[in-house]
Amino acid sequence: MRIAADRLSAYVRDIFMREGCAADEAERIGRFLVAANLTGHDSHGVVRVTRYVEWLREGEVEAGRTPEIVSDAPSFALVDAGYGFGQTAGPFATDLGIAKARDNGVAVIALRHAGHLGRIGEWAERAAAAGLVSVHFVNVAGSLLVAPFGSVERRFSTAPFAAGFPVQGAEPIILDFATSLVAEGKVLVASRGGKALPEGALVEPDGRLSSDPAILFGPLDGVERDNQRGAGAIRAFGEHKGSGLALMCELLAGALTGSGTAGPGRRRICNGMLSIYVTPKVFGTEHAMADEARTYLEFFKSARPMPGAEVLLPGEPERRTRAQRIAEGVPLPEPVWETLLAAGRPHGLDGDAYRD
Repeated sequence: MRIAADRLSAYVRDIFMREGCAADEAERIGRFLVAANLTGHDSHGVVRVTRYVEWLREGEVEAGRTPEIVSDAPSFALVDAGYGFGQTAGPFATDLGIAKARDNGVAVIALRHAGHLGRIGEWAERAAAAGLVSVHFVNVAGSLLVAPFGSVERRFSTAPFAAGFPVQGAEPIILDFATSLVAEGKVLVASRGGKALPEGALVEPDGRLSSDPAILFGPLDGVERDNQRGAGAIRAFGEHKGSGLALMCELLAGALTGSGTAGPGRRRICNGMLSIYVTPKVFGTEHAMADEARTYLEFFKSARPMPGAEVLLPGEPERRTRAQRIAEGVPLPEPVWETLLAAGRPHGLDGDAYRD
């Protein structure tokens, strides 16, 4: 099925308003989740709604929290989200970094104790739209999902990394990926009838590779998914390289910010993010940088593709998907739509009415 993006956003907004969120926060949750679907990152989109509702009811994430600046300096800030929604903390921390970098050339923003921040590329895009280069290291405290290279046991979160590079007169370059071979949300989507996982994305306790979501979630009966029920783990991407980058994300976003790492032991689930923002003109090379970037990107794109392949810039697939889904609607597997209908039903919301 397909549903218009604005109608889907409105439905998600109304669910969270009835779950106790203020209208502006509920609107952000709906808008940013659907924005992830629009870019093709369904793993960070509305498939997350039922989990957000569960976290909200259990007190894992809290509505109406205003991020607090704990430590402040001209080019630095430590922000504590107070376990509030990432859709509130993410824009707050990013806008703070943009403002500080514009005033001082560079800024480092440490964000801790945030609810799920969603697609991290969203924040790199936000900075690039303001003309800033940015780099983002992220981890998830209390979320042991990924096995290090050479292991079958969970030691990392999916530990995302993102970077954005503005290009005058052209679309920005946006690099955004989990350091795991697949994001946990992609396993979630696959478990609910969405796109199948790549072969060998998961590893079983005996070392066998698998693409079966039950390896992570356990038996796939019912609507709920608990990634702690499965006996296996997600694999790190790129062998030792992805494993090493994941380790740095845990240290920079979790240990350095004070947000906490993935383990060991039981920990409250939250995102930490260490972000670096740079204003190009501070180096006195803004125009030269733009010229060099455009020249190099044209050179990059001119590389002869392999048979049946295409040379794409980071962010290009997302822009294409966004344009298509805005025009045609957001595609949702029926099992995912059923979870959304179930989330609205206790509040008297008829999700199907939003499709009209």
